[in-house]
Amino acid sequence: MQSFGVYIIGDEILSGKRQDAHLGKVISLLSSRGLQLSWAHFLGDIPEQITSHLRASMARGDIVFSFGGIGATPDDHTRQCAADAAGVPIARHAGAVANIEAQYGEAAYPKRVRMADFPQGCDLIPNPINRVAGFSLHEHYFVPGFPEMAHPMVEWVLETYYRHLFHAADYLEASIVVTEAGESDLIDLMHAMLARYPMLKLFSLPRTNQRRTTEVGMKGESALVKQAILDLKAGISALGFPWVDVQMSE
Repeated sequence: MQSFGVYIIGDEILSGKRQDAHLGKVISLLSSRGLQLSWAHFLGDIPEQITSHLRASMARGDIVFSFGGIGATPDDHTRQCAADAAGVPIARHAGAVANIEAQYGEAAYPKRVRMADFPQGCDLIPNPINRVAGFSLHEHYFVPGFPEMAHPMVEWVLETYYRHLFHAADYLEASIVVTEAGESDLIDLMHAMLARYPMLKLFSLPRTNQRRTTEVGMKGESALVKQAILDLKAGISALGFPWVDVQMSE
């Protein structure tokens, strides 16, 4: 299955003037459909940086959601960067123009209409708030930075293009919470688990409390995870540490 990724673009996020509202929402939208986010990058308004990242993820064939930088102000570079990464020119999209004209009438000119200048050959992503569309190119989906617009647009993309992937992967995540043990107490067992189950991913989440609590788990193919979690429980018990189950998630 292709990897899902996220770009969150804008100096305002990196400077702290705005707080990110996208990463957690994308994770939620994907997980509710049996999908997982593989990576995320926060990028400043640096055209060379944006272009190089887009070129790399397009070459990998990832499915990517990109937030921000598609407005009409001088610091909005994403449209041009996407075109450069794909090796196509910028062109005014007739459908996007029609939407902007329908929304703003004569006030669409001369500036708002610039938001219809997209990489040549792209498809539109409908904006349910103000009809200023996003666009898609090579399974990269570019939406505004405003959450109230962006999140319904991401959901539309998933429902329109990727329903065939919903709950299609054989995936399971399972973990236990170990008390009276820090991560350092469990490292040898973690290495042994990875050696025994190289096709799975292991995760460890320490908790800051007085009981030295650590959540340890495995994720990947369901049958392997179910066996691995039994082996993990046996290994923890052999070390003499108490543990409790965490509900498995698919």
